Amino acid sequence: MIKPVGKEYFHLLTDKLHQIANRPLKIMEVCGTHTMAIGKAGIREILPLEVELVSGPGCPVCVTADADIDTFMRLAEDERVILATYGDMMRIPGTKGSLAELRAQGADVRVVYSALEVIAFARSEPDREIVFLGIGFETTAPATAHAVVVAEREDLTNFSIYNLHKTVPEALRALLEDDKTDIDGFILPGHVSVIIGEVPYAFIAKEYGAVGAIAGFEPPEIMAAILKLVKNINASTPAISNLYRKVVRPEGNMAAKRLLEEIFVPSDAEWRGLGIIPESGLALREGYERFDATRKFNLEHRSVKISPGCRCGEILKGIIRPHECPLFSGRCTPERPVGPCMVSSEGTCAAYYLYHGKDTWRRLF
Repeated sequence: MIKPVGKEYFHLLTDKLHQIANRPLKIMEVCGTHTMAIGKAGIREILPLEVELVSGPGCPVCVTADADIDTFMRLAEDERVILATYGDMMRIPGTKGSLAELRAQGADVRVVYSALEVIAFARSEPDREIVFLGIGFETTAPATAHAVVVAEREDLTNFSIYNLHKTVPEALRALLEDDKTDIDGFILPGHVSVIIGEVPYAFIAKEYGAVGAIAGFEPPEIMAAILKLVKNINASTPAISNLYRKVVRPEGNMAAKRLLEEIFVPSDAEWRGLGIIPESGLALREGYERFDATRKFNLEHRSVKISPGCRCGEILKGIIRPHECPLFSGRCTPERPVGPCMVSSEGTCAAYYLYHGKDTWRRLF
């Protein structure tokens, strides 16, 4: 028998899900790429009423804390500094505007696609201080680690990173510890899992009795993950299922993990909406501190609230939906974002704005 694929397979999975969903469940897709894929495919609109699908803190831009935003804005204002960043960070609003606005005013802010581009700046402009805004989860952290290795090998004294890298499993633990979230299962991020594998998620089932499924990004892969989660919940079988085996190995990418362990150590990190999560960040290991921009420029974190009224933090925890934020689609739009959830190409608010119109909100909520 030939296994159905594409739309036919997607519809078979959807029909099966409607047959077995028999009680209220809350499932969270952790990854911002999943959030966008779910919105584009209209998956929320066709789920059984019993299955609530909420978005989580899987967008690196969205979980960046206000204090960190204002700190790297101050770096961009320093005339000695060339600040290099991935593109999504350019439009996050700080107390003095965004990086894009600072660049328009003369700040030397450059968009890069690779950490090694930043190394090239350090080589070619030895009289300037080159600071890389290191952001992302386990997916992008190995590239930053490799840049540090190259900088160490070449003795580049004008290169440093403002390190905002974070790790996903610790955030999931924080969500499970929060009584307000009430999550039954997670669609786990495919890209992150390529690096870390299956094992770091084991605590979800063993310690909290919840379920998880590592999924790809095509609609049938996402629907298969939702179906698997509901099946395991119905069977009272806490487990982590890997449905993305074509790229995710149980042990992950060992070379990337060794590189991360060589350069970084776990550290406490502040997440928007989740607060300070122990050992959820990556700090430079002893011997590499000279590449830490926070130390190099004696940066101080100052408590600040950049976006009054923005409820991005609650959205990232799955406590409210974007349309419940009073700023959503009024004061806060992709063209005029107030909070980072509307800025990022993986942001929950941006996804809802793009793919869930007001008529859809009425049907869904």
